[in-house]
Amino acid sequence: MLKRAFVAPDPGRMRLRFATRAVVGIGLAVALCGAAGLSLVASVTGGLAAMLALFTVADPTVRGQAVTTALLPVVGLPVLALAAVLHDLPLVRDLAFLAVVGAGVYARRWGPRGHSLGVFAFMTYFAAQFLHTVPGQLPELYAAMSLALTASSLVRFGAWCYERRSPAPAAVAVPAGGTGLARITTRQAVQATAGAAAALAAGHLLSDQRWYWAVGATWWVFVNTTSRGETLIRGFRRFLGTVLGVVVGFAVAMPLHDQPVAAAAVVALSVFGIFYTAAVSYTWMMLAVTVLASMLYGLLGVLDPALLALRVGETVVGALGAVLAVLLVLPVTTHAITDERVERALRCVHACTAAAAARLAGDPQADPAPRVAELEAILDRVRLSLVPLVHPLNPLRARKRRARQVLALLDDCAREVRGLASVAADPEASHDDRLAAACWRVETAVEALTDAPLDGRRERTAAAVAPHTGDGGPVLAHLHALEQALLALAVPLNRPASGNGTDRLPAGA
Repeated sequence: MLKRAFVAPDPGRMRLRFATRAVVGIGLAVALCGAAGLSLVASVTGGLAAMLALFTVADPTVRGQAVTTALLPVVGLPVLALAAVLHDLPLVRDLAFLAVVGAGVYARRWGPRGHSLGVFAFMTYFAAQFLHTVPGQLPELYAAMSLALTASSLVRFGAWCYERRSPAPAAVAVPAGGTGLARITTRQAVQATAGAAAALAAGHLLSDQRWYWAVGATWWVFVNTTSRGETLIRGFRRFLGTVLGVVVGFAVAMPLHDQPVAAAAVVALSVFGIFYTAAVSYTWMMLAVTVLASMLYGLLGVLDPALLALRVGETVVGALGAVLAVLLVLPVTTHAITDERVERALRCVHACTAAAAARLAGDPQADPAPRVAELEAILDRVRLSLVPLVHPLNPLRARKRRARQVLALLDDCAREVRGLASVAADPEASHDDRLAAACWRVETAVEALTDAPLDGRRERTAAAVAPHTGDGGPVLAHLHALEQALLALAVPLNRPASGNGTDRLPAGA
């Protein structure tokens, strides 16, 4: 776990920038709230709004991020008012909370923007329970949220917008096949609502003051997961991170919560940990979240060992609610999600190959680079969906072996595609007529694995790859390795291999 969180590759130091900017943006937001004379509760609300704006907004372009950030108060302010108005109506308040849960998960169907707005709506309602918000506090909390979002935006889009100098990440759409309950986002919205209802009921039995922790645990188990396997693994990691965080929180927050400078340092370090570890370790992220929550309760004057123990209990209840929901309510199998993502990856491999071949043929508009970035993003989702199968606790060794083989071969495909794109980007690169046969074989291999033709690209590839003179050795080497990896994938995917041994590209071609 230590190696995964703190020694994991950080190309371009993006995680370090992400985390450092978050500390600066949230720190500025809280400082401005304090300078404006707002209360501690309002400052906490502002800090949370800034953290969510910097953490959840993940549109592929800077302009899209700015639009989504501008829409956050459009969602957050009405939800905050709803929670405050219903504060003294427990039954209606709880039903409204479940509606926010369902709507927040369903919003994922609209991509990164829908996901961000759904998370912000949920966390705003959650924060209102955390802070026991009442209508009389709304003007101050509105001011704090507006001020914090402005401050965090100034840091993100003004002072330190490092995304403007970086290529836009490829957005991988949420699987949107089917209608009604056949649509995955709809099924997950129903699952999350059912799990949250179970967690809410059980959470009330544990505590009529902190019941919302159970609902929060259920919600965050569903975030960025699709299949039941992903949800089960995430539930376990949330529990583990919470337990570890309670231990650290007890050791750190208890003695330091009444020392302002030390408490501020721990809060800043916790925020940094949340942002720095989020992409590589959910367990470590939850540890940092729990330490942050412990410090906030200390600052609010309600921290004690019994409260930390209660947090563990509510987390267990919430995780179990999510597990039962994904197992019993409209389950989405790991196998179905993995198949869909692997097929999308294979089609992207074909598109990368076609774009590289066209570029080598002299088409200046053909650029495989965006497709390579898309492939990397898709493979991240494939790895996520295969986590339950390759997990050390998985007793099904044959399935674990096949999953690891699929991952290794897809990584081989990605490596060769990157090499092919790199060669194609060289203005001096050229090719010969063997490229046409090589690209056709790659296309045939992908068609065999996906059980579907790829929009007649065979003819377009043939037209794009006209014979040229020159040494196509590096290109052919990448294409050959790519074809071999695709053919090898037929075994773990239980698909027929294309062609036979006599028509494959010779290794020395």
